[in-house]
Amino acid sequence: MRKKEEAALIVDDEPDMCWALERIMKKNGVLSKKASSGREALALVGSSRFRLALLDAKLPDMDGLVLAGKIRKFDPSIRIIMISGYFYKNDVAIQRALSEGLIHGFVSKPFNNSEILKIIEITCPA
Repeated sequence: MRKKEEAALIVDDEPDMCWALERIMKKNGVLSKKASSGREALALVGSSRFRLALLDAKLPDMDGLVLAGKIRKFDPSIRIIMISGYFYKNDVAIQRALSEGLIHGFVSKPFNNSEILKIIEITCPA
């Protein structure tokens, strides 16, 4: 059976953050699905194809960078953007993940809509 293709996967354990990211995506014509845990995200990646994943760095069941590695095993072509209030872009773990291609972009919380749209445009050109 062929996987259904979706545009974006949003993974964050804060319902308000998922809501905000979904609205940004929808307003800009991007379909998305959301997950509130790493386990839920992996189930979605196993059943659907995503072009983009927006991952929180700290989830209740798994670290966001660990989740990024697991997602890569399902689909190496997925573009992953880490969104975090815990890490900063210059943190060693984030710099390593960027240089190794584990993640393709990073946005710190709090963010504004234009930051999200800009990183998506850079990471996933049309």
